[in-house]
Amino acid sequence: MSRVAYVNGTYRPHGQAVVHIEDRGFQFADGVYEVWGVFGGRLADFDGHMTRLHRSLNELRIPIPMTREALKQVLNETIRRNRVQNGIVYLQVTRGTAPRDHAFPQDTAPSVVVTAKRVDTAKGEAMAARGAAGVTQPDIRWGRCDIKTVGLLPNVLAKQAARESGAYECLMYDEMGLITEGSSTNAWIVDENGKLRTRDTQANILKGVTRTQLLDIIAEEGVELDERPFSVEEAKKAREVFVTAASTFVMPLVSLDGVRIGDGKPGPVATRLRAAYLEQADRDAV
Repeated sequence: MSRVAYVNGTYRPHGQAVVHIEDRGFQFADGVYEVWGVFGGRLADFDGHMTRLHRSLNELRIPIPMTREALKQVLNETIRRNRVQNGIVYLQVTRGTAPRDHAFPQDTAPSVVVTAKRVDTAKGEAMAARGAAGVTQPDIRWGRCDIKTVGLLPNVLAKQAARESGAYECLMYDEMGLITEGSSTNAWIVDENGKLRTRDTQANILKGVTRTQLLDIIAEEGVELDERPFSVEEAKKAREVFVTAASTFVMPLVSLDGVRIGDGKPGPVATRLRAAYLEQADRDAV
């Protein structure tokens, strides 16, 4: 847990860090968030997350609360005060505090919250080495999943379904039975023909920053990629299934709804891409 949090210009002990009860993030989920991985006390994929943050804010017409450099200083100071070497730092920006009304308030300053916490990297590496379980269920989210909004109740329900099944992640599928993404991840397969596939981000899919970085690595390594949807059945017949996110990196799934994927072990593609991503993220962290 974060020991110190940044809230609207001040650093406070975690238990004393609060926002107003009429903050629109609390009442309407009227806000966005980003999560950076922290490697050796440094921010991974800083520019990618900042670009997506600005896009999300612009799509919701929430003012950008501070410059990129100022925000970077806040993120790094929160990391420093929490003594995080390896972990995550979380940023949330809402439209701010105003008397409750659905329409946008006038002249309201955005609320900014930052927390940071350590992550047990050994635990994550152990899971990646053995592979994790996944489940599937229908995607019931709203029509603008390209915006990284704090309105995550359908994702929460999907993640809870995974936990109650003893699984790590829930892959959601649309009305045609095609997987969209995970509850907190992007989804990938190496299909039964050996082709690496992931759904394109034009179809109401969040443009994952880890996903984007992995696309660059894939291109550099000359791996053929097909940005094309795949069904639940195709995933279950695939040689490999894996998911990606800032806190997950590249995580192999070795079963889906109880069906074994491939030989039931992490595959060579996911293992190779995880190693390449971690190496690059650590090298380029700022």
